[in-house]
Amino acid sequence: MSSSSIAKRYATALFQLSKEHQLLDRMEEELRVVKNVLVDNGELKAVLKSPKVSIDKKKEIISGSFGAVHPFVLNTLLILIDRHREDYITDMADQFIQLANDDRGIAEAQVYTTRPITDDERQALSASFAAKVGKQSLRINNIVDSNLLGGVKVRIGNRIFDGSLSGKLERLERQLLS
Repeated sequence: MSSSSIAKRYATALFQLSKEHQLLDRMEEELRVVKNVLVDNGELKAVLKSPKVSIDKKKEIISGSFGAVHPFVLNTLLILIDRHREDYITDMADQFIQLANDDRGIAEAQVYTTRPITDDERQALSASFAAKVGKQSLRINNIVDSNLLGGVKVRIGNRIFDGSLSGKLERLERQLLS
């Protein structure tokens, strides 16, 4: 079984629980925190992956680290550890966030600009590009990239909308060379 299908099974079960108990927003936020902690803390990740650390010790570490999260989230993490699937925690969090976004009609977007965008620009970009991908709105992560020279580049999932000056110059160069 592929890693994405394993993570999706756990995420789907947790998503259904969160919908039944009307805890979707809370669980999504908590899973974002869990994911960020695991991504940013290489030592914790190494301990969880280590075969020398017992399952009970790993569960104790997770319970101590994430004791404040909802019991549904904590129990899911503990089940993943019980079944030697610690590696799938961040993938499961990503899958859950994707399910929550799909349920709300939201898409995650990376917007590359030469300067930070304002709230008005954020709303305008969300309204403009959400319709192009069939969503109601976008959750925008603004990334400042001085290499763009000007304009904006938007990445939603695996689709890229490049309206940057550097992108236009690259397309012009390819056109002139062909």
